[in-house]
Amino acid sequence: MKNLLLSATIGDIAGSAYEGLSHRTKDYNAVKMFSSRARFTDDTVLTFACAEAFIKKIDMSHKIWMCANQHPNAGYGHRFKEWMQDHDHLPYRSFGNGSAMRVSSAGWLAKTEEECIRLATETAMPTHNHEEGIKGAVATALAIFHLKNGKDKEFIEKEILDRYYPYWAGKSYEDIHDDFTFNSTCPGTVGPAIICFIASKDYVDCIKLAIALGGDSDTLAAVAGPMAYAYYKYMPEPLVYKALRMLPDWMQRVNDDFDDCCHATNENRK
Repeated sequence: MKNLLLSATIGDIAGSAYEGLSHRTKDYNAVKMFSSRARFTDDTVLTFACAEAFIKKIDMSHKIWMCANQHPNAGYGHRFKEWMQDHDHLPYRSFGNGSAMRVSSAGWLAKTEEECIRLATETAMPTHNHEEGIKGAVATALAIFHLKNGKDKEFIEKEILDRYYPYWAGKSYEDIHDDFTFNSTCPGTVGPAIICFIASKDYVDCIKLAIALGGDSDTLAAVAGPMAYAYYKYMPEPLVYKALRMLPDWMQRVNDDFDDCCHATNENRK
C-alpha cells in the first residue's frame, strides 16, 4: 500500500465542497467526489504536519504551528486560529474533532497498540489536551492500526466504537442519518465516522456516506477515509492522482517520505 496520507486527504478534499449550511447534503446520490468547489483544508495541512514531525523526529507542537501558519487560510477553527498566533504554543484543552482529523499517521506508523496510543496522544497534545480530544485521536488511530493489521469490522465495532463511544454503540448508518446534524466535537464525529466505515462497501462509498450525513463533511470523511483504506487496501487511482495534483510540493514530498518510512518500519518487523 502507498499514498497512505492521501486516504485522509481525499476525504477532506471531497468533503470540503459540502461544508457550510448552504452546501450540506443528506443525499448520497448528490455527492460528487471532487466537485469544482473541492480543495484541501486544515484537515490535510495538519495531517501532513503530524506525519512530517514523526518522520523527522521534531517537536510536534512547533511543526503543527509552522505548517498551519504556512497555510493560514485553510479553514481553521476560531480557537485554533488564536493558537496559531500564540508563539508559546500552549494547549487550550480542546475536545474538537481537530485531533481526530490529523491523527492518521499515528495509526499507519505504529508497530504496536501501545505505540499507537502514544503516537496518537502526541499528535493531540499540542492543542487538544482535553481527555475527549485525546480519546478522539486515540480511537481513530487505533481503528486504522487494527484494520491495517487485518482486524475486521466486527472487531472495530466492539473494541473501538462500543468501548470509546458507547453512545453510538449498536447504531446503524440508517439509525443516525436523518437526525444527524453538524457537530465539530470528537464525541460527535469519531463515532459517526466509524459507523460510516462499518456501513461502507468500499473506499469511495465510505467517503460518500460520511459526506451524506450532512454534518462536518470534510472532517467526517477525513476521519473515516483512512479506516476504509486500511481495510479495503484500495483507493481509485484517478482520485489519488487528482489529490496529489492539488497538494503543494512539500506535502507531495512528505507523502512519499511517509510511505517509505512506513514500509521500512514494516520490513523491520519481519
